[in-house]
Amino acid sequence: MKSHSRRNRILGVLIIAIVVFTAVISVTGIGSFKGLKKEMKYGLDINGGVYVLLQANTKEKGQDRAALMEQTKSVLENRVNAMGISEATVSVEGSDKIRVEMPGVSNANQAIKQIGKTAQLRFLLADGTLVMQGNEVKNAGFSTDSDHGGYKITMDFTSKGTDDFAKGTERAASGAVNPVLRDSDGNLVPATSVVIMLDDEIISAPNVDQKIDSRSCEIYKPGGFSKEEASSTAALIKGGALPASLTEVNSSVETATIGADALNKSIKAGGIGLLLVFAIMIIVYGAMGVAADIALALYVEIVLWVMAAFGAVLTLPGIAGIILGIGMAVDSNVIIFTRIREEIAKGKSVRVSVDSGFHSAFATVIDAQTTTLIAAFVLYLIGATSVKGFALTLMIGTVASIFTAVFVTQVFINIMAESKTLSKLKFFGFKEDGTKKVKFEPHFRFIKNRKIFYCISAAVIICGMVFAGVRGFNYGIDFTGGTMIQMDMGQKVNINEVKDTISKYDLDPTIVYAGKGNKQIVIKTIKALKTSERTQVVKTISDKYDLGSDAVLSSEEFGPTVGKQLRHNAIESVLIATLCMLVYIRFRFKNWEYGVAAVAGLAHDVLVTLSLYAIFGFTINNPFIAGILTVVGYSINDTIVIFDRIRENTRFYKRKEQEKLIDDSINQTLSRSIMTSLTTIIVMIPLFILVSTELREFLIPLMIGVISGTYSSIFLCSPLYYEMTKKGSKSRYVQDKEKRDRQKEKDRARAKARRENEGIVK
Repeated sequence: MKSHSRRNRILGVLIIAIVVFTAVISVTGIGSFKGLKKEMKYGLDINGGVYVLLQANTKEKGQDRAALMEQTKSVLENRVNAMGISEATVSVEGSDKIRVEMPGVSNANQAIKQIGKTAQLRFLLADGTLVMQGNEVKNAGFSTDSDHGGYKITMDFTSKGTDDFAKGTERAASGAVNPVLRDSDGNLVPATSVVIMLDDEIISAPNVDQKIDSRSCEIYKPGGFSKEEASSTAALIKGGALPASLTEVNSSVETATIGADALNKSIKAGGIGLLLVFAIMIIVYGAMGVAADIALALYVEIVLWVMAAFGAVLTLPGIAGIILGIGMAVDSNVIIFTRIREEIAKGKSVRVSVDSGFHSAFATVIDAQTTTLIAAFVLYLIGATSVKGFALTLMIGTVASIFTAVFVTQVFINIMAESKTLSKLKFFGFKEDGTKKVKFEPHFRFIKNRKIFYCISAAVIICGMVFAGVRGFNYGIDFTGGTMIQMDMGQKVNINEVKDTISKYDLDPTIVYAGKGNKQIVIKTIKALKTSERTQVVKTISDKYDLGSDAVLSSEEFGPTVGKQLRHNAIESVLIATLCMLVYIRFRFKNWEYGVAAVAGLAHDVLVTLSLYAIFGFTINNPFIAGILTVVGYSINDTIVIFDRIRENTRFYKRKEQEKLIDDSINQTLSRSIMTSLTTIIVMIPLFILVSTELREFLIPLMIGVISGTYSSIFLCSPLYYEMTKKGSKSRYVQDKEKRDRQKEKDRARAKARRENEGIVK
């Protein structure tokens, strides 16, 4: 016992030291490590940059399409890398789309045009005779040109390319070629040139004065190429031909200014939320709350350091996932503390109560967090790239919360239980006479009043259906297709004047103010404008108001196919997550009624959320999908805690006491349900107040879902479970008697009807 106590004390000191040390170096850094904020990889919504979603125009299917997409991805990676863009990513999305992210790039039009060049790269003589194909170039690059100044372009050939290039340059150098090809100015290219053509566009036409019979060559000009020109040309040569043409279906530009501001505000909001949770835990749970706060601090550090270690990209939705995880991580501690207090209330010693509390709570903690993990996993697999960051942080956070609650919190609670001073009842929420300091022992009749709750839910859903039918939903441009441009005008401008300025583009836009002092404007239109078209609109506004090149804070375009894919993903993800949870509940509870009741609760929460969106006109967009799926995970988390208590209490009640069993189980877990929902909402409030409109759109379904999920778990799922099991809760004798009584009533009714037909009334 002494060795066990000593081990816990050593572990406690070690954990506190790790928490403090990690917190310090996370902020200040150590050695070459400059602190988490500088070492973390950030998404484009924070760092700024360009992303584009390109759809391949191909009729290939199955394995052939997969191979083509991988080949296309490889070509795009070569092009992006050759442009010298650091930390750019190229990934296949779905079966026929490729997403390219380029941090730090500000000229979206040039970058997208550069990587999306379709391909056929050919080397021709001035008369159009083919010298060789682009795939015969092994490598291309650029370097400084010490002989002519500036930069030169270098090329390496394959064996076949070496032979073909030698034959072509020999003929070109002879001067016997009759030029027919013209450059971009309409002039004939020199007879001695070798024309490098991408599709029908000449990207370079260098002259040759001799046969080049070598595996490599250099392209130079008097005065040298500029670095940008050499880099761009080399990238196009190296990238070669794309296996399929690409169409831009979604693109976005974000400035680092907006992202940095959002990051700082998110950090501030997260810090405020964390401090509020710390305070609430101490107020409600006293010394046990301090143990939970240490575990929560370690939880945040684990999530951030794991993300940094694995090079995971932190996005603004990802930050929301971490902050939401703080609220949900409290849940495991609340479940454990509630169990410990219940054991103490039974008259057990603190030491025994702590052991029993952790043992009883363990299965509930695992069950509750597993369902959240399922929802996050499905979101990561099916959700769009923009919300994968949220799903990843939610998965890491869920695993971390289990570890910190089950292991770290237990270490400190054990230290309290083994200490003569800290094991006193007052540190566990009790007076010295064994009575609770704060008595919260509800005895609500949930089952008796269940029909009232059914009516409330039905009223909200029906009202939402009416609004949806009459007014429809407020879909964002990522669902309908369209374009958004946000600009810093430097002053408050007249919106109608801006509309008149761009009226020639026939956009029928919606323009609203944004930013401090309404000096920014946000232009939205249902027309999907490609990058080049957005550039024209921006130029028109910039010329009118004399704006600089940094006036565009962000711009985004969604093609019509993207919205269809988002809707499909939303429905598919919710259905798959629900099915997975149903299978898990059936496996864990060995009773299909639990699963059906839980799934009914999920359907209720989704419908209530949609109804409120219809009633209040909230925007349904891509973050809404992540929010809905998180609602699904959160809602069933709460439901499982109650169902776990019902299952545990079953052995203490007779079959005819089913109503009392469920009422008591809900009442016993009510403080936990309220506490978890309260901390989850509170931790989101600073984020909702301080950050951008885009992140608020992400938080709205989460906040609605937390409230709706808590409501359905208490007032809907358990009563539905009662409806399905109340018949089986009665003894066979009672069931037979009720059956006989119903039959007698039917017989009396038939006899009365027969007498009336015969004209006999008694």
